[in-house]
Amino acid sequence: MGFLKPHTERIYALLRIMTGFMFMLHGMQKLFGLFGGMPPGAPPFIVYGAGLIEFVGGVLVMLGLFAAPAAFISSGTMAVAYFMGHVFPIGNIFPIVNKGELAALYCFVFLYIAVRGSGLWSVDAARRGTTS
Repeated sequence: MGFLKPHTERIYALLRIMTGFMFMLHGMQKLFGLFGGMPPGAPPFIVYGAGLIEFVGGVLVMLGLFAAPAAFISSGTMAVAYFMGHVFPIGNIFPIVNKGELAALYCFVFLYIAVRGSGLWSVDAARRGTTS
């Protein structure tokens, strides 16, 4: 797909922005009860702990402000969520069976963002003077 190569940095920026935005929405769901709220029965430390990481981490990744450390913490949170919420209760490691596809995908996308950093269209790039 050589025709997309000149757009690599912009496509990465869109991936970072949209991933952060969608993750932030999950945090808003947990913290503020938006978008249907949380199902009853989830322990408060999970709801508020994960919700805070999802909201703040999502905002930081979306804005590209300290995106690498925020993405690293978010990746770890999703790894814990995958095992605690999907693997252990069901007893099956395969995401298609335990319904943990979203947590697993977030985990690895955030790991990639943690390695790659903020990129362009980010507050970090603006602070360095490399916004284009």
